Amino acid sequence: MKRVIGLDFGTTNSALAVAEPGGASTLASFESEEGEVSSTFRSILYFSAEERGADKRPLAVAGPDAIKRYLEADGKGRLIQSMKSHLSSRTFTQTNILGRYYTLDDLIAVIVRKLIEAATRQFGDLGTSVVVGRPVHFSGADDSDDDDFALGRLRAALEKAGFEQVTFEFEPVAAAYRYEQKLDHDELVLIGDFGGGTSDFSLIRLGPTAKQKPDKQSNILGNDGVGIAGDAFDSRIVMNVVAAKLGLGTHYNSMGKILPMPSWLYQRLGSWHHVSFLKESQTIGMLANIKSLSIEPEKIEALLHIIRNDLGYKLYRSVERTKVELSDRDISLFFFKDLPIEIKEKVRRLYFETWIEPEISKIEKCVNRLLESCSVTPRDVDSVFLTGGSAFVPAVRRIFRQKFGADRLRGGEELTTVARGLALRALEV
Repeated sequence: MKRVIGLDFGTTNSALAVAEPGGASTLASFESEEGEVSSTFRSILYFSAEERGADKRPLAVAGPDAIKRYLEADGKGRLIQSMKSHLSSRTFTQTNILGRYYTLDDLIAVIVRKLIEAATRQFGDLGTSVVVGRPVHFSGADDSDDDDFALGRLRAALEKAGFEQVTFEFEPVAAAYRYEQKLDHDELVLIGDFGGGTSDFSLIRLGPTAKQKPDKQSNILGNDGVGIAGDAFDSRIVMNVVAAKLGLGTHYNSMGKILPMPSWLYQRLGSWHHVSFLKESQTIGMLANIKSLSIEPEKIEALLHIIRNDLGYKLYRSVERTKVELSDRDISLFFFKDLPIEIKEKVRRLYFETWIEPEISKIEKCVNRLLESCSVTPRDVDSVFLTGGSAFVPAVRRIFRQKFGADRLRGGEELTTVARGLALRALEV
């Protein structure tokens, strides 16, 4: 049996693992944007405004190289992030990037190809078969048709990247494969996987008895998920800390009428998969006109500065830093500076948890719905394994601590568990 690979294509970060017969799995290593070795690859693209390939298309780079080129380019190209969140959107057919049109699967394929190229330098030829993670419900999906539509687009992207055999597995089920390696006894486990765009859950029986079953699917009692996770928390910080400094709540005088600034601009600014698409001539022209009529034009100019210079990623880093710090402390200093803009404001965890309470409530309802559909009570669950970056958010952990007890919470390898589990799953394909 040859080695197999598992690919966790994420909203914010991606990871790849290789499994050998016998169950050993190895993560691919990548150079981070800071020049250090990382087991994750940023799901991000940068298109150069100054360099083009042989086909005359703008040069595209992905992952840490994309971030490095973006930071060096001073806003001259296009940076695109959180593309996974667009998969279920039927309105996203194609987009114009520096004079060339790209479909969503074109963009995702570029990222996957670059990731595979980097992993190939470590492992050698990886073949054309892969097991890939998928959320239970894609971000923005309203029904199963939307999920199927998203899955079809993701498959198309993977095939464009060179894979001929693609098998999908629910991300929390993949995490269960990795968690099970640590068990020497049987357990009923609730797996929670918190990504950038979705929160997904599986209720599954794991351990020596479950491993012996010829039909592993019979161990899964149920799956559920909701299109809410880290990006939604980021959006709350943008709307409550940043947006007012960029004109939200201000007014402008148009033909004798006092009109409020359009709120949709700030909603897109807080959605990382939308922010790069604000850099369109129509939007910039509209804002330039509003600025000339605005009561507080300096704030509109600040918004224009962010859009014109494609500063979404720099803003994201400031937001992410605050969110991460609030997992460990009660107060964080939000700081964003790109002259002439400078935003500095203390953010209290208490306020942050108030802002994200609607999202936390929806996550809790999803967990309750899964338990009820499986006729399982919290007392029946032996352990709760939480993975993914947003698993560190105290308000998220509180849901499970209060419902199941702190002694049953498990964690570890939060950013790579799914990739390792997908590789283990690939041994069965």
